[in-house]
This record gives sequence, structure tokens and C-alpha cells, in this order.
Amino acid sequence: MNKNDLVAQVADVAGLSKTDATKAIDAVFDSIADAMKKGDEVRLVGFGTFAVAERAASEGRNPRTGEKITIPASKQPKFKPGKNLKDALN
Repeated sequence: MNKNDLVAQVADVAGLSKTDATKAIDAVFDSIADAMKKGDEVRLVGFGTFAVAERAASEGRNPRTGEKITIPASKQPKFKPGKNLKDALN
């Protein structure tokens, strides 16, 4: 399912126009991203939790040359599914 499929599904289930469904979905995604940029956790009970994980700097190797390189520290998005989502899949 891609974003257009999701918009169509939400519009159908909620009885919205596709334009309104697109605005709603974009608002949800933007709100989650904004909260995560601030370092906050977004917990949607029953669905899952979006969080930011700090990845420490590390040393790696260039596979072509074998040269050592430094991989900088970064922030990575993480998602942990909730119980209801896990149960729905099994």
C-alpha cells in the first residue's frame, strides 16, 4: 500500500473527500515527525510507539579500499508495534 492507496482507504472508511483525507494524513505524519524532531516519543495506544534512537559514532571500513572511515553519530527513527497491532497480524 502506498500513500495514494492509504488516502483512498481513509477517505472511503471515514466518508471524507480524498482532498480532506490527504490533509488529515499529512497532518498526522507532520505531527509525528515534528514531535520526533524535538526528541519526544509518540505513543499511539494499541498501534505502536514512534521514538528516536541515538546512534553513536563508530569506525568502519570502505569496502573497496579497506580504508578506515569514521561514521558520524546520528539519530534514527524507531517504531515498536503495540499489542493490538501484533495481535491483528497473528
